Amino acid sequence: MERDLALLIPEIIILLTVVFALVAEMLRLPRIALAIIIAGLLLATVQTLPLLDVNTTVFGGTFRIDTLSVWAKLILLPATVLSLLLARAELAGTDREGTVYVLVCLVSLASVLLAGVGDTMVLVLGILLSSLGSFALVAYPRDDFATEAAMKFFVFASVTTSVMIFGLSYWFGGTGSTLLSELSRLDSSPVVAVIGLFAVIIGLGYKASLVPFHFWAPDAYEGAPVSIAAYLSVVPKIGAILAFAQIVRDLPITMAWPLIIAVIAVLSMTYGYLAALVQNNIVRLLAYSSIAQAGYFLLGIVAVGTSPLALPSLIIFSAAYAAMNLGAFAVVMVVGRTLETFKGIGRNKPALGVAMVVFLLSLVGIPPLAGFVGKFLLFGAAIEAGFTWLVVVAILNSVLSLAVYLRIVVPMYQKQHDDSSVAMSTPLISLVWVIALLLTIAIGLGAQLLFGQLNEYLTGESLHCATSLSYLS
Repeated sequence: MERDLALLIPEIIILLTVVFALVAEMLRLPRIALAIIIAGLLLATVQTLPLLDVNTTVFGGTFRIDTLSVWAKLILLPATVLSLLLARAELAGTDREGTVYVLVCLVSLASVLLAGVGDTMVLVLGILLSSLGSFALVAYPRDDFATEAAMKFFVFASVTTSVMIFGLSYWFGGTGSTLLSELSRLDSSPVVAVIGLFAVIIGLGYKASLVPFHFWAPDAYEGAPVSIAAYLSVVPKIGAILAFAQIVRDLPITMAWPLIIAVIAVLSMTYGYLAALVQNNIVRLLAYSSIAQAGYFLLGIVAVGTSPLALPSLIIFSAAYAAMNLGAFAVVMVVGRTLETFKGIGRNKPALGVAMVVFLLSLVGIPPLAGFVGKFLLFGAAIEAGFTWLVVVAILNSVLSLAVYLRIVVPMYQKQHDDSSVAMSTPLISLVWVIALLLTIAIGLGAQLLFGQLNEYLTGESLHCATSLSYLS
C-alpha cells in the first residue's frame, strides 16, 4: 500500500489541489484558487520526473505507472497551466470564476487517470469525471448558444458512455476480470472481443472527437469560452488517445483491430479537413482541425505492439499538438473568432502574425517544426506496422490541410483600413502564445534528443534507439 501511494504522489497532489482550490472558491477567492491550482500542478509535474524510469502497476494492476502515463503528466499538467492562464485572461471578474479553475483541474486529473488506465472500471471513472466537468465548462457563459452546445454535448456523451459500459460488460464476462492485462484471454472468444472493442471505440472516440463520434465538438467549442475550447481540444483529447494506446496493447494479437482503427483514422482526417474548408468561424475551423489531428494520432495507435516507434511517436506528437493548438487558440483570443477579424493582423501585429503562421504550419507538418517531427514519427510507425496505404492517405490529407490553414494565413497579410481586429490582448495571453511558440520550435529542433530518451525508456536497447533515430536523419 505504501509503495502504491508513493508512486501515485502526482495524482494525490492534483486531488489535494482540487480540494484546497474548491475551499478557496467557496470563500469567493478565485485568485487564490488559481494560485493554488497552478502551484499544485507544477509541483505534481516536478514530482513526476523521478518516475521516468518506472514501469509498473499499482493497486493490483488497475493503474499503470509507465512511459505513457508518466509522459502524459509531463505534457498534460503544463498544458493545463497554460489553459488556466488563458481562462484567467478571458474570465477574470465573472461569476463563478474560481469554479472554472477547479473544474479544469478535475478534468485534467481524469485525463491523467485515462492515460494510465489498467482496468475497465478506471476507464469508466476517467471518462465520467472528465465528461461531467466538461459539460459545466462548456455551459459556463449561460447564454442560449452555450446552453444548447452543453446539452448536445451531454446527450451525446450519455449515449456513447452508456454503450461503452454495456460493451465492457462483455469483456468482463469473457475474462472474468476487469483488468486490461487479462484481455489476452479473449483470443478464444472473438465475438466477445469485437463487441467490447467497438464499445471502447465509441466511448473513447467521442472523447477524442473521432469521426463518426465528433458531432458534439464544433458546437461545444463554439459555445464555450475560447480558453475552454482550447483546453478541451488538447487535454481530454490526449488523455483519451493515450487510454486507447493502453487498451490496444493488451488486445489479442489475432484480432483485426488495427484495420478498424485505420479506417476511423482515414474518416477523421478526411472529413475533418473537408469540413474545415467551408468554415468562416475560426473556432469551428480549429474544432474540425482537431478532429482531423485526432485521426493522425491513430497512426500511432495502429502500430502499438508492432513498431518500437509507436509509443514515442504518440508522446512526441502529443507534446507538439498541445503546444501548437494552445498557441493557435491563444492568438484567436487576441484577434477574434471570425476570418474577417484576422484580415490585416499580420501587418498590424507582426509578431502575432508570425506566431500564428508558425502554429498553422506546424499543424500542417512543415519542417522543422514540432508538428512535422510528430507526424514523421507517426508515419514511420504506421509503415513499420504495414499500413503504408494509411500513410499515403495521411500525406494527402496534409496537403489538404495546407489549403485549410491558408484560409487563415492569406487574410492575415491583406490590407486593412484600421487596427480594429484586435479583440483582446493581455500579458497572460501573450505569455501563453510566446511559450507555445518557443515549444513548437524547440520540440521540432530537439526531437532527436527527445526521441532518443523516449526510446531508451521503452526498449532499453541502444540498437532500437539507433534504428529509430535513422528515421530523422
